[in-house]
Amino acid sequence: MRKQLETVHHIDPAVVDVRGEIINVFEGRIEHIALVTSKKGSVRANHYHKEDHQYMYLVSGAYESHSCDVQDPTHRTVLQVKPGDIVNTPPLVAHAQKFTEDSVFLALTTRQREQGKYEQDTIAFEVIPGYLNPALKKEVK
Repeated sequence: MRKQLETVHHIDPAVVDVRGEIINVFEGRIEHIALVTSKKGSVRANHYHKEDHQYMYLVSGAYESHSCDVQDPTHRTVLQVKPGDIVNTPPLVAHAQKFTEDSVFLALTTRQREQGKYEQDTIAFEVIPGYLNPALKKEVK
């Protein structure tokens, strides 16, 4: 049986009235949340996490989310992500985002991102051509 790679789920507003909307973005244990902006054409991630489970909620813009199994890189997915979508990336799934529009997203993670903790859990892995964080250990192939 093949490993479950990234999945995407669209989140509709839970409440809509004359005052606006309430969108329940996430329920569960989260240790870190970051607000990230990305320019059209840029590439982010190109890595995997040994233990961290990551969720990305797209506020505005659009991107392609590429992922593969680190143990079987031929097992790949490409998801088209639009505002209101949340992408679920389990541990040991290499992932990269290519932004097709200027974008804003929330990155929610199950592990803290204090200096050193992120680098210990994150391994550089080129899923698609683009940026690789030089501070990360590289995958030995």
